[in-house]
Amino acid sequence: MGILLKDILAVVPEGDKDIIKETNIYIEGSRIKSIGAEPQGFCADQTIDGKDRLAIPGLVNCHTHSYMSFMRNVADDLSFMDWLFGTIDPIEQQMTDEDTYWGACLAIIEMMKSGTTCFNDMQMNIHQTTRAVKESGMRAVISRGLVGSGMDEGGQMRLRQAYEERDAARDCDRLTFMLGPHAPYTCDEAYMRIVSEEAKKNHMGIHVHLSESESEIQQIQEKYGCSPIEMADRNGLFDVPAIAAHCVQITEKDMEILKRRNVSVVTNPASNMKLGNGFAPVPAMLEKGINVCLGTDGAASNNSLNMFHELSLLTLIHKGVKRTPQCISAREGFRIATINGARALGLEKEIGSLEEGKKADIAILNLNTPSLTPRNNLLAGLSYSANGSEVETVIIDGKITMKDRKILTMDESLVYKKIEEIITRMGLDQKEY
Repeated sequence: MGILLKDILAVVPEGDKDIIKETNIYIEGSRIKSIGAEPQGFCADQTIDGKDRLAIPGLVNCHTHSYMSFMRNVADDLSFMDWLFGTIDPIEQQMTDEDTYWGACLAIIEMMKSGTTCFNDMQMNIHQTTRAVKESGMRAVISRGLVGSGMDEGGQMRLRQAYEERDAARDCDRLTFMLGPHAPYTCDEAYMRIVSEEAKKNHMGIHVHLSESESEIQQIQEKYGCSPIEMADRNGLFDVPAIAAHCVQITEKDMEILKRRNVSVVTNPASNMKLGNGFAPVPAMLEKGINVCLGTDGAASNNSLNMFHELSLLTLIHKGVKRTPQCISAREGFRIATINGARALGLEKEIGSLEEGKKADIAILNLNTPSLTPRNNLLAGLSYSANGSEVETVIIDGKITMKDRKILTMDESLVYKKIEEIITRMGLDQKEY
């Protein structure tokens, strides 16, 4: 199947920076066949008029929990440990497999409608998020959250589930898998070593929460005499490609470890602020050459899965904290939200930028909107003024999954109905006006 994006403005890489130019984009099968010149023998089954439109590489949400979308606005204004163990954990214990599925469906709708084409997920109920990804046409990297103590039965069971889910999804090349040791306060050192050995043996990456809150820092220091990042390092989690979510409360020594071990860090500004955990030292990490990428975290702590919102926060917060307008430019922020995320997931040769030969994962924005008018500097506009509602069409793996803001692969009204049924059953629909 061939798709032609005709006479469209597009964000494309030129050397070590991105530029915007008007061009034609030729899509054949799942990949970008050509940008500019029409390839020989190309046949367009569909042509999308690019007038007043901007094509960007789909945004990459490098850390979320898609099943949590039905927990939006139910655990607000709480300290981190009260939020996690006092409210969220009891809700998770009530979850059924179907709840996870419908939660993932809602999350995918929200992400797709705001230009995200790939997400990195840590989940609890196997097969359900992968089912939603397969049906929706989305791209995802999945980690079954792993909690354990040494060789305890629960930890071993979760590892088996991780492999079972991976093996059952081999028929979908939009799905890849990592191992997901949850955090230093839910995985002891012995279990971390088990997981790291399993990751090496199975050629899998690691997705872990690290140094998110002051209480975590204090707890790990008292128990192990080191920081969470030091604990992860000395127990082998960084022996394979690793993604560390948050890294808010970190030291110079921690950053040196992250750089030396080539760990990618996912900053989640909204979630970190909302839970009162502070701001990750992103400028310092970038200066050290650490690959920083961007995530939303789950809707239970954000309460949004909109990467444009996150991109805006990323490029504004650190200017205020550091008191310098040059801190994390709009161009830098956009790369953090796209190619840096692809690099963290080991997918930089496939997604993250609009280039010939890469997967056709593209978001098309309508420029006839107040937020992007006038069109003085559209790269700046993506960070500072766009809000996600400008996304009109989404293409993933060469297939149109949303057109004119209508999701083509899922029944939105059914998803909303099922979510309402879940929150009613769980007693989460306590309306306050």
